Formats: sequence, C-alpha cells, structure tokens
Amino acid sequence: MVKSVFCPKTLACLLSSIFLNLFFIINIYVGGQWNKLSWSSRAAAEAEAVAAITCSGHGRAYLDGLVVDGNDEPVCECSSCYTGPHCSRFIPGCAANADGGDPLFLEPFWMQHAASSALVVAGWHRMSYTYTDQSFISKELERLIRKLHAIVGNAVTENRFIIFGAGSTQVLSAATYALSPENTSSLPAGLVASFPYYALYKVQPEYFNSEKFKFLGDANTWGNISDTSKNMIEFVTSPNNPDGRLNKAILHGPHVKTIYDRAYYWPHFTPIPAAADEDVMVFTLSKLSGHAGSRFGWAVIKDESVFNRMTLHMQLNSMGVSRDTQLRAFKLLKTVLQEGEGKEIFNFAYQTMKSRWERLNRTLSLSNRFSLQKINPQFCTFYNKVREFSPAYAWLKCERKEEKDCNAVLEAANIVGRPGSVFGTEDRYVRLSLVRSQDDFDLLIHRINKLVSQEDGVKTM
Repeated sequence: MVKSVFCPKTLACLLSSIFLNLFFIINIYVGGQWNKLSWSSRAAAEAEAVAAITCSGHGRAYLDGLVVDGNDEPVCECSSCYTGPHCSRFIPGCAANADGGDPLFLEPFWMQHAASSALVVAGWHRMSYTYTDQSFISKELERLIRKLHAIVGNAVTENRFIIFGAGSTQVLSAATYALSPENTSSLPAGLVASFPYYALYKVQPEYFNSEKFKFLGDANTWGNISDTSKNMIEFVTSPNNPDGRLNKAILHGPHVKTIYDRAYYWPHFTPIPAAADEDVMVFTLSKLSGHAGSRFGWAVIKDESVFNRMTLHMQLNSMGVSRDTQLRAFKLLKTVLQEGEGKEIFNFAYQTMKSRWERLNRTLSLSNRFSLQKINPQFCTFYNKVREFSPAYAWLKCERKEEKDCNAVLEAANIVGRPGSVFGTEDRYVRLSLVRSQDDFDLLIHRINKLVSQEDGVKTM
C-alpha cells in the first residue's frame, strides 16, 4: 500500500508542483534546444561573458581586447578621461576631446538591442574570394540597402547601380578615379570643394599624387572661370562636414563631374527634404549605425560605365570589401529594419543629437565671445514636419577680433577641437564633435559652461 503524502498547505504544494513542471518543460524544450548547439554555444558564452564586464560604465571590454597578468578576461578599455582596472577613476584635468568623429553616441542603442544584433560566425564562413555569382558584393546586403533608402526616402536607388567599399574613404577614392580622364595624356582633372570642406578631399589626392587628378581648392573660385574645356570634379558634401549645411553643386558644364558625399544625409542629423538623385552619391555605415570600425561604405551610381570603372578600381585595390564586414553590415541593417522599419534607431539617434545640439546652443546663447552656425529649419519627409537641424558637429566661431586662433582659445580651456585651417578656412573657426560618447559630450559641455561663465558681462538666462 502506497502512503499518500499529506500537505497541510495545499496552495504551497500546488505552486511547488507547477514550478517543478515548468522547470522540467524549460529544461526539455529550451535547455534541449541549447544543448543541440555545438560550436556556437561556446562562442556565445564567451561573448556574453565579455559583454557582462561593465567597466563602471566608462569603458568597454572586447573579445579581442588585451589580456594581462595571466587573466582570462580582457581588460577594460576606458573612455578618454577615465582610468583604473574598471575605468572607475576620473582623470583630473583631462582635456575634453571634441576632435574626432567616432559616432559612439549610438552605442547605447546597440546595447539595448544586443540579442537582435549579435552575430556568431563559423570559422569556415565565406572563405572564397567571391560570392557564388563571382561578384564581390552580397546581393542580400544590397537588397537591404535599397530597402532602407526607400523607407527613409533619402536616396533614389531604383534603376541605379550600387558598389561597396571600405568606408566612404575608399568609395570616394574609387569615384575620383572613375570620373577622371581615361587618357593619361590629358591634363589632370581639377578637384574642388566649397569651403569649409572635408579635409580628405585635399589630403587623399595629394597623398596619391596621381597624374589623373589634382586638388585645386575652393569651388567658388572656379565658378566664374571662362575655360569650360577643363575637366573638373566637384565634391559636394551634403550635409556638410563641418557645418552641417545642405550644400549644392557650384560648377556646371559638359566637362564637370560631381560626387555627392551623403554620409550625414540621415534623419538624425538633418531634415530630409527629398530623395537625393545625383549621378554619384556616397554613403557610409559609420554615420548611419555608428559602426565606424567596420569600415563599410557604398555608392549609388546612375551611369553603368562609371560603375564599371569603380568596380575595376575596387577589384585592383582590395578585391572588394571583406566578407565578414559585409555579413556584419547585413546583420546590423536587418536589425534596423526589423525595429519599426528603421524608425526606432532614427528616433533614438535624432533625440540624442537634438538634445546635444540644444544643450550646446543654450550655453553659447549666453556668450558674446562665441557663436555657432545658424541653419534654417526645413520640412522633413521622414518625420512629415518642419524640423530643426541636429548636426554632427558644432562649427564654433571666436567673435573677438583679437582671437584669430580659436583653437588656441579652446585649448587654454582644456578643450580639444579641430581648427578651421584643416577645412580650408580661417582658424577663427573650430569644429567640435557632437557624436562622441556621452562621457566626452558631458565633459565638453562642462568645459564650455565654465568658459562662458568667465566672460565679462555674460548674459543670464
């Protein structure tokens, strides 16, 4: 005879029974699925373990990070002004770094979407030089890029060609070669950009020292030149780096080619008044998703012959973009499109940039010594309303006549910016990056506040 088990607390026993059944169900179905994984479970565990290292919120640990003292865990890589094994100690007197364009302001978004953006790659993933169609381009990634542009409404891609490169840097180089005269006996094409311009347009051709092209300076100085037979290539950055303006081409004519750098033409930086539809348009993942280190960019091209010449350049230069990079870009864009068809990342990014721009404007509105660029609001088709710009950079000007070197003024206040001369204009201007980490931005605002508060006769709110 089997004795029955008496439970004086029926409810407690019932809950215990339910708990045990749930435990076994989870173990069978969830745990069972996990146990079916072989090599990927170890890779996932390693990634989770590193991601769990918080570094006090002022740094990050990475799978490929430095390992010291026989420790299995990689060390924390600290933000600019923090130190210590856990990045917990602020460095007194540390300069506010507003120089580079690292788009770390998007890092919190990807931490919130860790599961959907994570990637586990087999050791034998795409070991070939090419895809099965013998090209260097993932057709699925190209499809996602076209879909994203259609949803955002920032570029026409229908009946256009798309080419990939190692960031916009390589794409711009390929476009320059493709638009230059094929006949080497011809005079080199003149490269121009309206000032202030992105420094790469000058530095890159000077470094390559090619017979095909030569940087000639400000496009405005060539607008009234009577010689219409000279081959010219104009770089049009829209929105512009450093001042965020929606630039348009200045030069026109039968021998003028134009490369539109659209790196910042996304809703978090600017209103989107219409879909861009130029002959050559260059974009980059770094300013879309923040993944500058992945080195992935692309161009949307009208003319097939230009596309073919750019493809040849990429083939000879690097045999295309890394398959691993393309896979990561594919996963990131897939995540972007899954989360509200892109609206979630753009809303997050726009609110972050809008808040930063407003905080900086609020502080500098009290100043008689410094000013910022003024850009009129425009209608944005993505948000279906008139909105302000939320630029990636502040284009700061020192207003006092005697302060001709504005960068020196900021350096004295322990702020590191990028002087105007880098962008082909006077050093009365300085570019301040607003896309860096929250730590960097908070310190920048603190230093700017302090600098403005020291002015004589400063206005009050």
